[in-house]
Amino acid sequence: MGRLGVKTDYEELRNAQILENKARLASLGLQKTVAELRSIRSKPQSEKRKYNKVDYFSTPLRRSSRLKGNSSELNSCGTAPLAKRKLGLFDEEDDEDDIEKRPANAPLLRVKYGLMLRLTPEALTRRCTSKDRGTLYDPYLGICCHFCRQKKLCGEEDCKRCGDSDMDQPCLGKTDCSICHSSQGVLCRGCLKVRYGEEMEDVRANKEWICPHCTEEKGINPYWICNSSLCLKKRKMAPTGIAIFKAREMGYKSVAHLLMDQLQGAVKG
Repeated sequence: MGRLGVKTDYEELRNAQILENKARLASLGLQKTVAELRSIRSKPQSEKRKYNKVDYFSTPLRRSSRLKGNSSELNSCGTAPLAKRKLGLFDEEDDEDDIEKRPANAPLLRVKYGLMLRLTPEALTRRCTSKDRGTLYDPYLGICCHFCRQKKLCGEEDCKRCGDSDMDQPCLGKTDCSICHSSQGVLCRGCLKVRYGEEMEDVRANKEWICPHCTEEKGINPYWICNSSLCLKKRKMAPTGIAIFKAREMGYKSVAHLLMDQLQGAVKG
């Protein structure tokens, strides 16, 4: 509508189209449907589900059957569950002086109730597929590597400990330090070569082999340090991560050789 109150042609055409559309909707019965939908929408929504607050301090704590000792299943490698096994060097009634100190790659594993520990045929076929760090993870029979901290069975074909579950034999895929005989001197084949540039066959042949941790502690080789994340943090150094590619690009044999050169350069500089 213009300033003088007179409708323009556009407004008259628009009003005519609106009336025509309303008549068409009425003939189709859509206005009734729209009204019903609006009435449904205007109804109050159902109340939201209320959750009762649980007092966890008054309810009994849940424990898994494995921790309670009720599980009778075997793990993926076919060995016994923790509830039926005893880990450690000594029984409660044993005297520490009466038992010979064992190497770190041959820890004593006592089994309760005369349970025989044997790998399943499937596990035996998969054990030697990876020789560097092993394929099968076993929290009971496996020996933890100081660097990668994986408790895997070694991939050495002649290892009687990992293959035949002979606890009196050492693991051929793990090292043992001639000085400390501790878990700090246990390294798998892969970590031994990549991180320190040594071969497992040379270590097994050398009965006086000394682990990198003891080499650093005794000061046998200057600037030679254990580059595991645990030992580097104790030195207030950042872990190197996957540094073998950088070391090889720069012409170093291992990560330890790279760090030794860097430390020597930092001291002299």
